[in-house]
Amino acid sequence: MPYKRLQAAKEKSVGSKQTVKALKNNLAKVVYVADDADKHIAEPVIRSCEEKKVPFIRVDSMKNLGKACGIKVECAAVAIIEED
Repeated sequence: MPYKRLQAAKEKSVGSKQTVKALKNNLAKVVYVADDADKHIAEPVIRSCEEKKVPFIRVDSMKNLGKACGIKVECAAVAIIEED
């Protein structure tokens, strides 16, 4: 299950804007991007990952990604900042 590592993470940055910010600040260790996120939201995150050479994992849905983060709304992208 691709969400296990995310759920175990000590600190994460939730949302596409926060994820891009974490990438720019060299804080992100790995990024999760939802496949059903709008292209104009997902593309800048993926581009930032490629520029910073941070691995990203595509997951099935924004709903499941939000749930894995422990929030009650959908989420397009998440960055793991610190792992347990």
